[in-house]
Amino acid sequence: MSGVAGVGVDGRRARVALAMLAEPDDPVTGGLLRRVGAVETLGLLDTITTVPGLARVDGQVWRDRLTSPGRLDGPDQGLRMLEESGNATLITGDAQWPRALDDLGDRAPYVLFVQGAASFLARPLSDLVTVTGSRAASAYGEHVAGELAGDLANRERVLVAGGAYGVEAAVHRAVLAAGGDTIAVLAGGVDRPYPSGHHDLLDRVGDVGALVSELPPGAVPTRHRFLARSRLLGAMSAATVVVEAGARSGALRVATEAHQLGREVGAVPRPVTSATSHGPHELLRTGHARLVTSDADVEELIADRATEPPGLSAEFAQHIGPAAGPPERSL
Repeated sequence: MSGVAGVGVDGRRARVALAMLAEPDDPVTGGLLRRVGAVETLGLLDTITTVPGLARVDGQVWRDRLTSPGRLDGPDQGLRMLEESGNATLITGDAQWPRALDDLGDRAPYVLFVQGAASFLARPLSDLVTVTGSRAASAYGEHVAGELAGDLANRERVLVAGGAYGVEAAVHRAVLAAGGDTIAVLAGGVDRPYPSGHHDLLDRVGDVGALVSELPPGAVPTRHRFLARSRLLGAMSAATVVVEAGARSGALRVATEAHQLGREVGAVPRPVTSATSHGPHELLRTGHARLVTSDADVEELIADRATEPPGLSAEFAQHIGPAAGPPERSL
């Protein structure tokens, strides 16, 4: 027996405990949460009964994965430390929970940890725009990203990005300079700004905007967590804009996630000779993004957002794959 079920006194604490034990974007854990609830899901870790919806062997594999020795180090103490940290914890049903994330179904986050203005997450989907792109951005890419972000901030849009080098950093800086609203979605705990070179920038975002993560404080980024974060970046906003992206850029995964959920996708064109043109141009070639050259184009995307998910074409899915390849090297 794992001995963790006792920490889940209620649904909120149970979800936080599951976030400490399970990796994000785990459809088995997410499916159980939707089927039996958080307290019951956590309780299944301390039983030998059949896990609903799973064969006995698969159920035991799930238990073993969540109760491996490295994951069982003091979840109760971790919960107490979290409750004393002052960071908000949001779960589905809370007034400030971003209901757009419920569209992810079994892949929805178990809980969100928020430093800063959690109220930003409760804004209508149409208020939010995700801008992402290459970490090894050119001066052109950073300039365009900053111009778009600043102009959209002046239109009172909330700009969502991941705090990375390159395009995303340009987005956050431009919004802060414009006195606008921005959200940084992190692949680690909100108390561990990453990359470390953006510590000051992300501190400013946390002060006047919001730092958001589905990982508990203290969690460090991993490759899987970067990939899992893509679905949040794509789901949170009515439109996602890609500014520069190589053939294997993680920004393409964000675009894929957004498109699969029926969100609009825009792409900024680049010279055909540039390696970072491949992603935006492929999105445009396959018809999975519309041309974006200004904030007015993004506003048009939001106004025309489809009400039904169009699905992902076989051509585009085959081209970029389910995970859009490994992320760029400089995370």
